[in-house]
Amino acid sequence: MKDYELVAGLETHVELSTRTKIFCSCTTAFGSEPNTHCCPICIGLPGTLPKLNREVVNYAIRAGLATNCEISHISKMDRKNYVYPDLSKAYQISQFDQPLCKNGWIELDSGKRIRIHRIHIEEDAGKLVHQRGDTFVDYNRGGVPLIEIVTEPDIRSVDEAREYVEKLQLIMKYIGVSDCKMQEGSLRCDVNISVRPQGSETLGTRAEIKNMNSFAFMQKAMEYEFERQVDLLESGEKVLQETRRYDDSTGTTEGMRGKEDAQDYRYFRDPDLVTIVIDPDEVERLRASLPELPGAKSARYVDAYGLPASDAALLVKYRRVAEFFDEAAQGLQNPKTAANLIVGQMFRRMPTDAEKEACEPGISPRMLHDLAALIESGKLRMNLAKSTFEMMLDTGKPVLELVSESDMAGMDDAALQKACEEVASANPNAVADYRAGKEKAMKALIGGVMKATRGKADAAKAEEILLRLIEQ
Repeated sequence: MKDYELVAGLETHVELSTRTKIFCSCTTAFGSEPNTHCCPICIGLPGTLPKLNREVVNYAIRAGLATNCEISHISKMDRKNYVYPDLSKAYQISQFDQPLCKNGWIELDSGKRIRIHRIHIEEDAGKLVHQRGDTFVDYNRGGVPLIEIVTEPDIRSVDEAREYVEKLQLIMKYIGVSDCKMQEGSLRCDVNISVRPQGSETLGTRAEIKNMNSFAFMQKAMEYEFERQVDLLESGEKVLQETRRYDDSTGTTEGMRGKEDAQDYRYFRDPDLVTIVIDPDEVERLRASLPELPGAKSARYVDAYGLPASDAALLVKYRRVAEFFDEAAQGLQNPKTAANLIVGQMFRRMPTDAEKEACEPGISPRMLHDLAALIESGKLRMNLAKSTFEMMLDTGKPVLELVSESDMAGMDDAALQKACEEVASANPNAVADYRAGKEKAMKALIGGVMKATRGKADAAKAEEILLRLIEQ
């Protein structure tokens, strides 16, 4: 049996967070009663005229700039013709040969770049609802603005596909063009996948798996489709160019229809919409408005702040958490102190992604900054700082309302000596274990000292005293 290589490219549909639809003033709000966010324009009644939402163009340009694309100064809208129940006009207004953005890339952690062929704007279709053998159509989603981000066939594994989509999702959230909630359909992927013998430069026949709205489903669908195509080739059969769907109940893909090519859609320019002309000065204004992007922010946390890459990735994953950390870290000699408190104690109180996305810890970044500054100055021992931080999160009060000057004064040597003697005397088994070579016993003794002194003791000094007591 030959070794085969997976080759994949993704078409990612990102629903834009504009307040109104792409060609009319209907709301884009999610979750309302079916067919209540529709008008004659977005369902395409005869005699209606669409008008392009300028903010949709701005959002698409921001997405293009954030993914290293060239921005086309001249663009236009086209009609993509096909008949399906969720498309009331029997055509979709999209872009064909003059997309807004082209020739970009997203860099993976390995340094490999996944090239972006194009980003274009288009309207979403409605949604089919299947109930008890009947099919209903909800046109609320029809006319909601989308950008479609199309890669080159550069992806060679399921892991690369997942990492690409995760990075794309994070970038779109950071620049504020979409909430990218896969569970609500505001980010979904079509996966074009083929296989070829290892070492071959010739692309195989591709199948397209439609509407992947979950990382787990995308992974399972790609794994199954790779094995299916390899089995066909090993059996001497041909892979058909077709559109397939993933059935999560069976973990398999199944054919829907033959895969269309561009000529099947009979693209032509939409006669009701004017040419899109982009002023270069407007592009630069939008470029200047972009925030620090996730990749650059993560690199700064590692290089300038000395954070481990894993901690930097956790902070950057949630934009509001990263903004909270940036504000708290300003002026600190060691921002890692603040990062540790966020990734440790704050995150334990935010167990879900949604809670981390919201980042509402009950204290301000300035309060965390003040706590970290006291730790840096040596006025607050780490054990006492951690317990104080818990109280801050419980009450919303600043550190100086919870910790007194005497708490921050630490302990004199005589008091610390006495506390160590009492702990050693009260824990003869731990002392014996340490003498027998069990080094973990020392941590238990130090913990006893810290508890007895309410975190005021210097742990390093406590260890020195305990060692002298044990070796007597």
